Amino acid sequence: MKHTRGGGSKRSWIGVISDTHGLLRPQALELLHGCDRIIHAGDIGAERILTELGRIAPLTAVRGNNDTQPWAHAIPETARLRVHGRLLHVLHDLKALDFDPATENVSVVIAGHSHKPSIANKDGVLFLNPGSAGPRRFSLPTCLAKLYVSESAVRADIVELDLKP
Repeated sequence: MKHTRGGGSKRSWIGVISDTHGLLRPQALELLHGCDRIIHAGDIGAERILTELGRIAPLTAVRGNNDTQPWAHAIPETARLRVHGRLLHVLHDLKALDFDPATENVSVVIAGHSHKPSIANKDGVLFLNPGSAGPRRFSLPTCLAKLYVSESAVRADIVELDLKP
């Protein structure tokens, strides 16, 4: 999970996806190829989605409010992982965040649920919502995010899926 760039700096790119609701589009799979890790921020919708994502890269997933089927019972509601010394906290609904990430040295908070992609910085913490990669909802874009993590920085990009036939 470590790429070395000029100067010896280690950097990883993490594919962040959410709200697939049982639909894993080929465009999303194509965009995720080559990533070092995948994070699914809930509302997975079908166990096969986790299987397919796990074939691409190591996978961390959390359970969303619609993941109520028996296959999803073992999936945690939150997850934490450390990448290049940076702490990432994952949950489905940001409204359920019950601590101050800045005081716990969390670098990135990842949440889905709203289907609205967003990237925001607050008190030195990157808040990332990759939007929805599943069925289109209202006029919101269908997208995922690419998260870049190194020892010195974190940054993210929202990538809209090309759904043209």
